Amino acid sequence: MKIKEVKELETKDLVERIESEVAKYNQMKLNHAITPLENPSQIKLARRDIARMKTVLRERELNK
Repeated sequence: MKIKEVKELETKDLVERIESEVAKYNQMKLNHAITPLENPSQIKLARRDIARMKTVLRERELNK
């Protein structure tokens, strides 16, 4: 997910999206520990997407 797409989301939607992405990320890590994923770089991409979303959310909190 690009930063432009993240900035277009509403704050409420962004919070929900972060929660779902974190759950998906944790499940991916757990699955990878049991049986290796076909593409382990997905874990890295998911972590970076979560960081982007949290960064935009924090920017919005500071600009209020």
